[in-house]
Amino acid sequence: MIQRRTELTAADNSGVQWMTVTHIYGASLRKFASLGDIVQCVVKRADPQGIVKDDELVKVVIVRTRKEFHRADGSYIRFGDNAGVVIDTQKDKNPRGSRVFGPIARELKEKGFDKIVSMAEEVY
Repeated sequence: MIQRRTELTAADNSGVQWMTVTHIYGASLRKFASLGDIVQCVVKRADPQGIVKDDELVKVVIVRTRKEFHRADGSYIRFGDNAGVVIDTQKDKNPRGSRVFGPIARELKEKGFDKIVSMAEEVY
């Protein structure tokens, strides 16, 4: 579960090292985000040569969470860190980076993030 002020690491090469969640898109009083949800983040640390700069507001899709995620077949999946991929817009769902690092969940494909899934190293 991701909530406001949660720190995320970047799972792509957009230049972001880590960021903090400022808003969760969806219902107005929504408190938590999970795999495949879109959140707004502020970049806390970024590479100087990267696409994204420090203190920039970005839209991010959650690709890994420490909190276990319950799947429809009855199994659970959880990862070792909270991570996200920076995207252009909510509508296009295209990543700003050109590579995705680490494993991601297959639920992202069901939510329409096909390009992120195709760039990932591993899909669980």
